[in-house]
Amino acid sequence: MIPPKRLSLNHAADRRRFVGGSDARIIMGEDEDKLIRLWREKRGEVETQDLSGELIVQLGKVTEDLNRTWYERNSGHRVDEVQRLVRHPIHKWMRATLDGRVQQTGALFEAKFMLPWNFSEEAAAEKHMAQLQHNMWVVAAKSAVLSIITGGGQWVEIKVHADPLYQHLLLTAEKKFWRCVQTGESPSLFGTEAPRPRLEAVKVVDMSPSNSWAELAATYLRTRAAHQDHEITKAELKKLVPEDAKEASGHGIRAKRSKSGAISFDPIQMEDSNAPVQ
Repeated sequence: MIPPKRLSLNHAADRRRFVGGSDARIIMGEDEDKLIRLWREKRGEVETQDLSGELIVQLGKVTEDLNRTWYERNSGHRVDEVQRLVRHPIHKWMRATLDGRVQQTGALFEAKFMLPWNFSEEAAAEKHMAQLQHNMWVVAAKSAVLSIITGGGQWVEIKVHADPLYQHLLLTAEKKFWRCVQTGESPSLFGTEAPRPRLEAVKVVDMSPSNSWAELAATYLRTRAAHQDHEITKAELKKLVPEDAKEASGHGIRAKRSKSGAISFDPIQMEDSNAPVQ
């Protein structure tokens, strides 16, 4: 694979010349007004939006160093390549500004600040998935670490893997958007739901408060023995079906052999239960 190129700060400062990770989220999003504004920014028709007055954005910036330090302390890993600017080796209009790379694993490091209300790891990963997959694609990383500090004093680490299907959809959408930037054609929402983020299962969850879980758990326990008897009986019935029989029936059930040799069962009316075996 062709290695990504480093960019100088001056060359990468003009965001109008490329699609970055933060742009990917808008391109894959559902807000058409934001998409049109981004398109106009890239075409130079409006100034890049000033986020210096956005408190959440500024909190994210001022906590980046703390976030990285906290991750290194808790993981035992070191993050380097901080604020490295990278251009995709083939698609020159695709670029990424990295919060860092995990030295020991090569994983992309992404630091975020989020509000604590209604916070969940799944929602956080989904919110930032386009940016993560974009940046992983640009630097050819196989995984990413999303390091989050919340306003509630919580630190969360989420590991995300590169998703080829997601990246294919993302690249298609970004190509379409960039073509609109070049031609002047107004872009439209990509109109597809990206795959759900594949997270590493690391949590142990107590489902006792869930009423739905309680009802289904009771049904599972009540029917478990019957299900086991059912599976054992079905296996024994299959052994009784002659090898040259296409169909066998009797006592209320019928066994059918498929072309591949698999045997399936279904109930029949009792009046047919004495039908001869074919």
